[in-house]
Amino acid sequence: MKLFWWLKLFSGPVVFTLILIFGNLQSEKPEVTYMAAITAWIACWWLTEVIDVAITSLLPLVLMPIMGVLSAKTTAQQYNDQIIFLFIGGFILSFAIEKWGLHKRISLKILSFIGSSPTKILMGIMAATFIFSMWMSNTATVMMLLSAVLAINYHIEESVTKTQSSRIAIALLLGLAYAGSIGGMATLVGTPTNMIFSSYYQSNVSATEPITFAAWFSFGFPVALILLVTTFLILRFSYLRKESDIRFDINFFKNGYKALGKFSFEEKWVISIFTFTAVLWFTRSNLDFGILKIHGWSNLFSDTEFVQDSTVAICAAVILFIIPSKANKGEQLLMWSDVKRLPYDIILLFGSGFALAKGFDASGLSDWMAGQLHFLHNVHPYFLILGICLMVCVISEFASNVASIQLVLPILLALSKSMQIDPLILMFPATLAASLGYMLPVATAANTIVFGTKQIPLRHMLKTGFWIDLIGILLISLLGFLM
Repeated sequence: MKLFWWLKLFSGPVVFTLILIFGNLQSEKPEVTYMAAITAWIACWWLTEVIDVAITSLLPLVLMPIMGVLSAKTTAQQYNDQIIFLFIGGFILSFAIEKWGLHKRISLKILSFIGSSPTKILMGIMAATFIFSMWMSNTATVMMLLSAVLAINYHIEESVTKTQSSRIAIALLLGLAYAGSIGGMATLVGTPTNMIFSSYYQSNVSATEPITFAAWFSFGFPVALILLVTTFLILRFSYLRKESDIRFDINFFKNGYKALGKFSFEEKWVISIFTFTAVLWFTRSNLDFGILKIHGWSNLFSDTEFVQDSTVAICAAVILFIIPSKANKGEQLLMWSDVKRLPYDIILLFGSGFALAKGFDASGLSDWMAGQLHFLHNVHPYFLILGICLMVCVISEFASNVASIQLVLPILLALSKSMQIDPLILMFPATLAASLGYMLPVATAANTIVFGTKQIPLRHMLKTGFWIDLIGILLISLLGFLM
């Protein structure tokens, strides 16, 4: 085991050295080879996770200045992109929701209406998870709702046979994990991969027409909703077909909701701030419906690009630290101790991806790659997109989806230049495909969490996840082709 770890550790430096010695990709411009070697080293450590991915994400700060690709100052500046603050603001909002129990209130309310059968309970759990993960970390959403699902499973065990309760538990836990990942596709803040793509597109493709919150939602939400319904049907007919006649007393959920009491002062403030933030995100830029065009509020400023979605997110976060709490005297809705769990590893991953993208462009590696991809010109666009989605999905099954999309986006930009097509056609489906990966427990944190309950046999996750991955790839590829 120790030997295997050392092999993985040395894989990066060895590949880096071999490319430097034997690569010589462009003799008149050695920076191209240097950047390829740096990327290969980082890719090896990201994909094998021999050390924490966050630590690997610091390598550009060392290697790029030493190899003369970018200065230390320019490299460090990439770790401070405005999209990172959208991510931070979104997480702080989710911490407020978690702290004051809004997630429990909403999920119990949904289940108290429809939780009278296993099918309806599955529907309620997936709907609640989907809604929360559109705005919050998928991992945080699944972690918050897991205890509620386990309580439901325990309640069900008292009413049905062991075989029946086992099948219901598998359906509910898989539904929780999958809905968490699918919900992240729907909005720009739903998962880090979406924000990485948005920032990369704005920095390297179109600074004047960035991917806004509303623009992403108009494409991402329909795909996520279709995939959610499809996943629900697969779980329903795979695990609950024979349990469709079972009925439960929904007082279990109603009593749980009543136990929460009336909306507290803090809950009212948090849900108001959250709603106001969402409205500002949707209406910041112009909304064009063809026959009707609604001007966004950013037009009130002299430069519409001065204020971004990240500005709104940080503004909401600051307000949460200002409004005093009635329940906790002398404190505000949020205190700094409440947000110390910010995922700094993801923040470093963001920065490293932006640094690599800058290095690809500055070194000329992007242009070199574009010149090597002429053989794909005759491939039908649908099959090209299908192949890209399949590749990204497979990588995401074994490696961080954030790392995989960071490695793929520069290649897709080079490919789009080579084929003289809009980069969005390739990059948007690839970004959605990075949120797939439902077969393995290690594919997503949500999968790992529910698999850790030991109530899901691996063969069930593999079989169910395979069909959802396949349908997701086909669906996303079709959308990309229609674009």
